[in-house]
Amino acid sequence: MVYQWNELAYDVSGDGTRPEMRIGESGWVWQRQGLSIGGTTYARGVTVHSRSSVTIDLNRDCSSYEALVGVDDMTLKLGKVYFSVHADGVPLWKSGMVKGGDPAVPVRVNLAGRDTVRLVVEPHGPVDHVAVADWAEAKFTCS
Repeated sequence: MVYQWNELAYDVSGDGTRPEMRIGESGWVWQRQGLSIGGTTYARGVTVHSRSSVTIDLNRDCSSYEALVGVDDMTLKLGKVYFSVHADGVPLWKSGMVKGGDPAVPVRVNLAGRDTVRLVVEPHGPVDHVAVADWAEAKFTCS
């Protein structure tokens, strides 16, 4: 079963049987239809601030997380950020520096045996706080 991040509930409104965002340990998220990275439009995804951390409880056996990440085109090619994926406190993946206007960077991590995922974005420098970052086509594949 595939769970799109832009359709996930928060833990306070979920039922604990599918992946859910932790409201107390997650920053602002904008679950969207239609977003653009590097001039390419994607059907769905999640937009976050350039300094962001979102924790997701998987609540079931999941095999992978996939996304295309980048700086949203609404920031007019401004901003430089780094993306990372952690599971159960262990870093699994980190991007190089992603600049506004760059094409999306593919992410695929193995989640076998993991319970919790934390998706992080960090700005490169002080002026990069103006950027908003996207996790496009973000999905969890679970049993």
